[in-house]
Amino acid sequence: MGIVTVSRNIAASPAVVFDAISQIENFRQIVTGITNVEFLTEHHHGLGARFTETRDWGGRIGVTTLECTEYERPTRVRMVTDESGAIWDTTYTVEPDGEGARLHMEMEDRPHKLLAKIMNPLIRGMVTKAVTADMDAVKEWCEAKG
Repeated sequence: MGIVTVSRNIAASPAVVFDAISQIENFRQIVTGITNVEFLTEHHHGLGARFTETRDWGGRIGVTTLECTEYERPTRVRMVTDESGAIWDTTYTVEPDGEGARLHMEMEDRPHKLLAKIMNPLIRGMVTKAVTADMDAVKEWCEAKG
């Protein structure tokens, strides 16, 4: 089991930051590696929303089905997937920070298959790099929005 955490101070309102990470249509625009999103529920964000995300991981295409398991506007959203032998549990929190916001992301993987127990510690650096890039992109997008 491992946890990756990344935080960013963002010069934008907490509402703008929350909408960037909780509304998948926005998140898809922000993160250039996301090449497609297919919604599996009628509602596209909020508690119970499910979608399949296709990402280009530097030439390797990955498809993941995620579900929003917590949605507390405007402070907290949680996405969970069971992928490649592990539960990947990601929580984003948004707090006011002076004139802007502080975005914190915590991703925990809980392997339940042998291969994931072996591989996940080996790919932690790659995962950390990817989610750090995602957070940098969110910061840039939100600050451009104001």
